[in-house]
Amino acid sequence: MTITTATASRRGTRERNCDGAAIHYVPDSLVVAAALIDGIGNSAEVAEFARLAAEVAARVGARRTATIGILAAAELISAPAAAVVEPDGVAVLAIAEPYGHTAIAWTGDSRAYGWDGDTLTQRTTDMTVGEYLRHNGGGPIELLAKAHDNWIRSSLGRSSIATVHAAACADPLILLTTDGVHDQLPQAELEALVREHQDAPATLADAIVNTVQPKPSGYRDDATVIVLAADLT
Repeated sequence: MTITTATASRRGTRERNCDGAAIHYVPDSLVVAAALIDGIGNSAEVAEFARLAAEVAARVGARRTATIGILAAAELISAPAAAVVEPDGVAVLAIAEPYGHTAIAWTGDSRAYGWDGDTLTQRTTDMTVGEYLRHNGGGPIELLAKAHDNWIRSSLGRSSIATVHAAACADPLILLTTDGVHDQLPQAELEALVREHQDAPATLADAIVNTVQPKPSGYRDDATVIVLAADLT
C-alpha cells in the first residue's frame, strides 16, 4: 500500500496565516501522519506555534498514537490552570497505517472526513458549545446552537487526556480541514469536490481552498486542508 498526501492553504483577510500543517512519513514503514493546527488569534507568535505544534503532533503521534501526538503538541504551551494561554489553537491529527486503517485524534473544531468511494462522512465531532447544545437539545435549540458554534470547549492550551477525542476508520481517503474550510463550504459541496478529484490529491486540496467563499461581511478565515489518499491495490 502507498499513501499519497497533499496540502493546500490560503491566508484569510487578516495579516498572517495562522494555520499550521505537517505531514510526516515514518522511515522504514508505511505509516504516515498528518496534523492540522488552527491557531487562535493572529500574530507572529500564533503562526509560529501553529507550525511547530503541527510538526510535533505528526512526529510524536506517528510513533506514540494519535492521542499522545495531540497531547505532545499541547505541552508546547502547557500552563497552570489559572494562567492565560497564549498562543493557543485547536488540532486534528490522522495516523494512516497499512491496509487502510486510520487513527484520528482531535481537540476543538478542526475536522477529519472520510471518503469510502461513495460517501463523505465527518469522522470527528466539533468540541464547541453549539455542538454540545445540539447533542442535548433539538428543535428550537438549533438557533441558539448556531450562535455558539464559535465557542470552543477545548483547545490545546487546556488539553488533557479527557479532552482529546479519538476515532478510527478504514476510509481510503481522509480530509483534514480547519474551520476556515468547513464553516464556509457545506458538506454537500465538499463531497462533490472529493467525488470529482478523488484520484488527484493535490488537485483536490487546491480545489477545496479555492472554492471557499468569504462570509457576507467580507471576512475570510485562513483555510487549510490535508488530503491522505491510500492506494490499496
